[in-house]
Amino acid sequence: MRADEFLVERIAEGDQDAWRQLIERYSGRLLAFARSRIASLADAEDLVQEALVGFLQSLPHFDRSRDLETYLFTILRYKISDQFRKRKLPTVSAPGDGEESWDQILPGNAETPSRVAAKAEARSQLEVTLADLLRKLIHELRDRGAFTDLQVIELLFYGDKRNLDVADLLEMDQKAVAGIKFRAIQKLRKFIEADEAPEEPALDESRAEVTVARVWREQRLTCLKRSTLGSYLLGVLEEPWESYTQFHLDVVGCPMCLANMEDLAEEDRQVEPSRSHEAMFASSVGFLSRPSADGA
Repeated sequence: MRADEFLVERIAEGDQDAWRQLIERYSGRLLAFARSRIASLADAEDLVQEALVGFLQSLPHFDRSRDLETYLFTILRYKISDQFRKRKLPTVSAPGDGEESWDQILPGNAETPSRVAAKAEARSQLEVTLADLLRKLIHELRDRGAFTDLQVIELLFYGDKRNLDVADLLEMDQKAVAGIKFRAIQKLRKFIEADEAPEEPALDESRAEVTVARVWREQRLTCLKRSTLGSYLLGVLEEPWESYTQFHLDVVGCPMCLANMEDLAEEDRQVEPSRSHEAMFASSVGFLSRPSADGA
């Protein structure tokens, strides 16, 4: 989104107004996401605050081509997971939060510590490749109105459901579900086999960590636009998008879209900006980069 790119550029230059705008734009949905996992409002606000500060600290290395909202959610998820580990609390089970266990599309060898850097680069390349194909597949299904197929692969790939569970949820024949899954995986395998470079040994070692579920979750491949969620909330979204949105929220239980929905509903209830916006701004603005004395 061009508006976000412009906002990030201004923040990188130390613009306090731009930082305030980012907080007002994103802190509500981040807080809703944290509240769905953290019982204490104070703890949830602290975690969102840490995520915002983490964004500022990582800004010099932030890839401006990345989706800003996804990046902020990613930082917050790491902060929440870190708190659970430190306090030795059980994590809250939610779609897209756990480590997936099925269908590692690229089986691989054990990790080689001496080649961690090479593996990381190869893994990143594989994830980009896989994400591109998944987007192509998703767009193809949407364009031809094959929303049932899309629901099947979303429950399988993102929701980590078994064939039988998907068949029950969608009231389908289990063989039909298996057929949709098989065709999708075959497309992914053929694309990856055609694209990968066999002379790159680190590529093989990174395969075990690259899965459809992981890429789907981290890239938020079927997350809905905020405008779509707003239309759904107002009851003016037309079919088949209304049914698909309801599926994505209620059946898949996408935590990021649910957080956006709650934030949109909260915006409708509020007349004045939240006090927490100002508190987050006041406690994080000191981490903004400051222009050098010569203006460079």
